[in-house]
Amino acid sequence: MSRALAVILAAALATQAPLARAGIVETDALEAPSQAELDRAKVRSFMERAEVKERLQVMGVSGLVAGDRVSSLTDAEVHALAERIDAMPAGGALSNQDIIIILLIAILVALIL
Repeated sequence: MSRALAVILAAALATQAPLARAGIVETDALEAPSQAELDRAKVRSFMERAEVKERLQVMGVSGLVAGDRVSSLTDAEVHALAERIDAMPAGGALSNQDIIIILLIAILVALIL
């Protein structure tokens, strides 16, 4: 009786196992960075700007802490920040208000997490 129950149980577990699938992946797909990686790099490069670092220090946030907070953001949050950076005026003409808004958004999102 116990042997029959063991066989039935093993058969039930075997039928529920997920199937593995394999496919061909092109080299270009492996080398191309994802949109999330591009957005994260854009936000990091923005945080490296001298005027942004200066504003962070005025607000009492060190560059290392800000970098850690950017790393802890979700992909959607980083994408939203990257879009804000893209919407800024070209030529690096950032107003103090633009810098403050972006920094506050980044800091608030990081604090919420």
